[in-house]
Amino acid sequence: MIIVIANQKGGVGKTTTAINLSAACALKGKRVLLIDLDPQGNSSLSFLESENINGSSFELLTELEQPWSNFIHRTKVEKLDIVPSKISLAKLEAKLVGDFDAIFRLRDRIEKIRKDYDLILFDTPPTLGIITVNALVAATHILIPIQSSYFALEGTDDLLETIEKVRARPNPELDLLGVLVTLFDKRTALSKDVEAHIRKVFGDKAFKTIITRSVRLEESPAHKETIFSYAPNSSGANEYLKLSEEVLKRG
Repeated sequence: MIIVIANQKGGVGKTTTAINLSAACALKGKRVLLIDLDPQGNSSLSFLESENINGSSFELLTELEQPWSNFIHRTKVEKLDIVPSKISLAKLEAKLVGDFDAIFRLRDRIEKIRKDYDLILFDTPPTLGIITVNALVAATHILIPIQSSYFALEGTDDLLETIEKVRARPNPELDLLGVLVTLFDKRTALSKDVEAHIRKVFGDKAFKTIITRSVRLEESPAHKETIFSYAPNSSGANEYLKLSEEVLKRG
């Protein structure tokens, strides 16, 4: 299963989900590769020191003769590897402009190593540019995190339209794995109303698991830890374990 975590709206918990869902699946014994496709590189910095990042996702997509071994880094989490990102990835769109196979770069690269992993996950930037489209073309499934806020569904129509365009030609097999309610504040009526609305719109595609707003989840990346090593008994750890069970069952 190849999962792209995408939403062009920023601040909805994409990176938090990429980090902790990857780790949760690895803890369940799955061989997992996380590919950081966000030029900000926050997923990468949760596992690696910036000075230790050599080969990155930018070179993966531009220097096609280089072997995968130049890009894959082991993490402290057993069975979890990562292809890190650096700010240079922001130059990818300009680099590939006019290239007729630009949207297939990642898919073609993935074919060589997909059998080595049970799951491959992509963390994407908050845009619908060439990077996110590459991930949609390469993936088998998409997971959409949506924040439980007033503007929760803002821009989701654009994302769903892009998904349909990708399904129409380059990747007809792309399936909506599910919609994840994130940053849920159980103290407010607004969060509950937004959750109810999301479930009304997406039906059984909305995951049963909800990721609540958590200080521990916000702190863990600063300590270069997943929630499972930083606060293993926290609500965040419990929620991401439950999410991984849902993801693996649906996949």
